[in-house]
Amino acid sequence: MEKILITGCAGFIGFHLCEKLLNLGYVVVGLDNINDYYDINLKYDRLKELGIHRSEAEKENNLVESFTLSKFSFIRLNLEDRENLPNLFKVQNFDYVINLAAQAGVRYSLENPMAYVDSNLVGFVNVLECCRHNKIKHLVYASSSSVYGENDKIPFGENDQVDQPVSLYAATKKANELMAHTYSHLYKLPTSGLRFFTVYGPWGRPDMAPMLFADAMTNNREIKVFNNGEMSRDFTYIDDIVEGIIVTLNHPSDKGNFYQLFNIGNGSPVSLLYFIECMENSLGLKANKKMMPMQAGDVVRTWADTTELNELGYKCIVPIETGVSKFVEWFSEYTNE
Repeated sequence: MEKILITGCAGFIGFHLCEKLLNLGYVVVGLDNINDYYDINLKYDRLKELGIHRSEAEKENNLVESFTLSKFSFIRLNLEDRENLPNLFKVQNFDYVINLAAQAGVRYSLENPMAYVDSNLVGFVNVLECCRHNKIKHLVYASSSSVYGENDKIPFGENDQVDQPVSLYAATKKANELMAHTYSHLYKLPTSGLRFFTVYGPWGRPDMAPMLFADAMTNNREIKVFNNGEMSRDFTYIDDIVEGIIVTLNHPSDKGNFYQLFNIGNGSPVSLLYFIECMENSLGLKANKKMMPMQAGDVVRTWADTTELNELGYKCIVPIETGVSKFVEWFSEYTNE
């Protein structure tokens, strides 16, 4: 039975991916450092859904088995831990690795740059070294649409020039792609980078627009609308993203170079104002919008050309109206518990 390590398993995408892969019959080991970039209670609640008690998850370097899911176990660990991460790989004999752990957030990288160096650079090299020395069949890792910066060409394609990032977060993700290329070239390690666009859905991050908007609107507070609302995002529902990750996992590069990159998004941008309108319809509330200027490190629009991943079988099927409705349903239930 094949075993997969998922780093960042207490995060938004990692949590949903664990659920899906377990349903497909894989043995899954989840890793997370449970940092406090956003409310750790949400991370512990996700882990609880996976059968991990908070009291056990709080312990460092302690591999604990799920009390509800026989094929899932969890360990709290930093990616940059050069002693315990290699030991984990040696003991567990993973077949595959999906690296979703990273210090996230464009705006936060302006405030705390060293967190990005530790996790996204030092940590990612440690993952690559562990994969190299333990003959991992395929490493799938999270890059980001932020690598495109202020790219004028629309939609964004994998072969576009991405040498002018506008945030440190974006720069670390570009660096990840370069490092992975090096390891694929030198050690024939199959790697696949996924440039995520704006992901949303149940159990989403509280620092992102859907949660911020829903929380503000239900508590009669104004919402901040940057660039006076003249923005668009390639919003992609979480279930579609998870399917895309699995499609990628099952298709390591067959071109002889062991390295590949894919956009993973909806392929159809949505204006920020229409997204807010969908939120209003689902919540049955009117948003009190506070128009704001553009923020440093942000971009006006994102739009994924997903042709290459589509050719492997990837397909987005959840429309924005349905996805927002599902998010609001979860949000209402979660916040009223």
